[in-house]
Amino acid sequence: MNSSIRLLVAKAAIVVAGACAVAAPALAEEVIVVAPSAPPPERVEVVPAARVGYVWDKGHWRWDHGHYVWIGGHWQAERVGYHWVPGHWVAHGPNWRWIEGHWAA
Repeated sequence: MNSSIRLLVAKAAIVVAGACAVAAPALAEEVIVVAPSAPPPERVEVVPAARVGYVWDKGHWRWDHGHYVWIGGHWQAERVGYHWVPGHWVAHGPNWRWIEGHWAA
């Protein structure tokens, strides 16, 4: 193989490798939170007036270093064609597992 063909093949390999790196979906590390006891009752939050293009993500309890900590609600930018499923705790045997909030079709 002559040098110009080798150079062309090497450049093509670099372009393909770069495109794969950019096109590959970001694999976020899924963190599974397990707590040994049920979360406290939800706090009553005053939901702000509706904002066009956003949905309200209600506050929730987060398990943090051996105890629950309240995380206040916040706005999520709306995704057209999807609906927001709030995060929630689910009993899992004797423990509780946090299911992260997400957009669903």
